[in-house]
Amino acid sequence: MSSYTTISPDKLARLIGTANAPALIDVRTDEDFAADQRLIPGAIRRSHQDAGEWSGKFAGNAAIVVCMRGAKLAQGTAAWLRHANVAAETLEGGFEGWKEANLPLVNASKLPARDAQGRTVWVTRARPKVDRIACPWLIRRFVDPNAVFLYVAPSEVVAVGERFNAAPFDIENVFWSHRGELCTFDVMVEEFGLATPPLLRLAAMVRGADTGRLDLSPEAPGLLAASLGLSRMFDDDLEQLEAGMTLYDAFYRWCRDATGETHNWPTNKAKP
Repeated sequence: MSSYTTISPDKLARLIGTANAPALIDVRTDEDFAADQRLIPGAIRRSHQDAGEWSGKFAGNAAIVVCMRGAKLAQGTAAWLRHANVAAETLEGGFEGWKEANLPLVNASKLPARDAQGRTVWVTRARPKVDRIACPWLIRRFVDPNAVFLYVAPSEVVAVGERFNAAPFDIENVFWSHRGELCTFDVMVEEFGLATPPLLRLAAMVRGADTGRLDLSPEAPGLLAASLGLSRMFDDDLEQLEAGMTLYDAFYRWCRDATGETHNWPTNKAKP
């Protein structure tokens, strides 16, 4: 049974992907990480050895600490975090417990190199519509919550990527792009190991809206309409992205929690 300073894998799985998810801090040793280079979705790597130095960066927030089995490394790091005014818990059973529960894991080898501040950096075409908002949402919610996105002129995406060590996406002839009938969002879901039922349902919506195949999902026309509306509301691509994060938060929660819920006005209700 979980204590007030631990959280179960099932409960944590419900928080991941939401706007209010806590910071996930993986403090496995380098040797343990080398044996399995996967991360719980959204987790960042930190060393337990200097927890007293970096713990203050999370002050005022909530965090979950993950080590191999939820024992000494996680317990000690969480204690340091609580000392720094962080609402810190440890994951019950640690990384091994998460794996045993058959919950999704992100292959860290798929991630682009991080910058000096530990962030992944991505670059794509300016004036986003569907994929170029959906993919950043997926990355920030499930891969790297601190990811940076650069929107530039289409002709400069590759050059900017090379000069600024940014991973290009949603353009032709790069790794993170359309493949056959799949859109870039589909590719990221597959490559990152995030093919859960809610994200696969959302991927069908994104693919339909992004590729003009609105028959792929009943919700695709609504997503396309909302996406095009946002693109008209904002001149600043980063402001549009922030608004789009809320849009995709809502669609994800529907995909995960509310697909069976209906709302009907009782127009045919019999009169007394």
